[in-house]
Amino acid sequence: MHPHPSRRQFLGKMLALAGTGAMPFTLNLAAMGNAAAQNASDYKALVCLFMTGGNDHFNTVLPTDSGSWNEYQRIRNTGGTGSIALPGVGATGGVLPITPNSPQAGRSFALHPSLGPLKQLFDAGRVGIVANVGTLIQPTTLVQFKAQSVQLPPRLFSHNDQQATWQSTQAETTATSGWGGRIADLVASGNSNATFTCISSAGNALFLAGRTVRQYQISGTSAAPITKLNESLFGMPAGSNPLRQIITAEPTNLFQKEHAAVVARAINSQAALSSGMLAAGSGVPDPTPYINPNTGVATVNPLAVQLQTVARIIGGRSALGARRQVFYVNLGTFDTHDYQLTTQADMLAKLAHAMAYFDGVMGNLQGANMRNQVTLFTASDFGRTFTSNGDGTDHGWGSHHFIMGGAVKGKDIYGSMPVTGLGHSLDVGSGSLLPTTSVDQYGATLASWFGLSATQIADVFPNIANFSNRNLGFMNAA
Repeated sequence: MHPHPSRRQFLGKMLALAGTGAMPFTLNLAAMGNAAAQNASDYKALVCLFMTGGNDHFNTVLPTDSGSWNEYQRIRNTGGTGSIALPGVGATGGVLPITPNSPQAGRSFALHPSLGPLKQLFDAGRVGIVANVGTLIQPTTLVQFKAQSVQLPPRLFSHNDQQATWQSTQAETTATSGWGGRIADLVASGNSNATFTCISSAGNALFLAGRTVRQYQISGTSAAPITKLNESLFGMPAGSNPLRQIITAEPTNLFQKEHAAVVARAINSQAALSSGMLAAGSGVPDPTPYINPNTGVATVNPLAVQLQTVARIIGGRSALGARRQVFYVNLGTFDTHDYQLTTQADMLAKLAHAMAYFDGVMGNLQGANMRNQVTLFTASDFGRTFTSNGDGTDHGWGSHHFIMGGAVKGKDIYGSMPVTGLGHSLDVGSGSLLPTTSVDQYGATLASWFGLSATQIADVFPNIANFSNRNLGFMNAA
């Protein structure tokens, strides 16, 4: 049970435990709790792109006004092969200037040289940037942080705990559900098959763990079947294959009985998903290889393959009876304690290539423009320190993130870009940023676009009541 269940959640759990006779009423109760999703005739999807390891945002989105750039070079250009500073503004192969719609007085900005495809999407108005996002329980000042006079997220700077807190708003040891899964709980009744509400193409993800909805995990480019289930087996023709009967037969032992039921559901779900993806397959081209900026070699981009899978599932949404879906994809590792310049250049090249590929597919999915219905956003464990060890950086806190889609108010930076340097009012140590935007505010803005009410958003994001600004404004109205 959820530690603080609502009446609807409590009744739903009790009715589910009561047995199959209560199931129709349970489903009706869920539907009443989400009339918006039930009445929705449109389709929407959220795609969480998690950059595992903690992306260095200081080399991802860079202030380039003279004061900022000079300070950046002073601190990060340590000289020789150990420098992690990027080439100068306007230099060949240097950072890529961007011009946000809303200027920040006296500031100018650029993207990492590997983010060329993302710069094009930013300039086209389909990508925006949210500055200095991080795990927070309530607005916090540097004085409060140092005095420990307000409640802080648990175990800051820890990979596992900050991944868990980003994805669930709780520490790893206490997290039982993720905010993507909690959003899915509230919209699943609008899908004719709730099985395909939460889908991960990157293994088990806390982000997609719901209180009631379970995530569907998929690897590769299709839903993998049980080997030999629908083929000839030991000389017996496919039509007489006994494997299905063996593994789904209903025994008398209750544990075996439940296992057989789970296996049967898995078989049926795989068949349904494979059929839906097959129907969409011709409308989802294979991604082109990406170019490794360090070697110049063209190779397969695993993130683009994950997003191809997501696109094929979205293409099969009608066959799957899906109106609202939440997806999770993953790219790692960004934990650049060493070799940061080359490692991050390659990782960001994969990121930009995959996002541009996905944007292109959504722009013409089976002859339809799905960009307005699908929003992708990035997340990561944390940012990194501004100071360097001469070859890399350490674990930080706040970081900058991208949102992409036709419904995004792109070509802009949301939130105030922090001062470049050390010893300022957001520096909690070594240039690690005290966040000025919470994950709750970031997620609540996406949830609002997805169709959740203010009450539902408060249920998904328990800390949102601590923040006065609960919608950051980077999404167009539904």
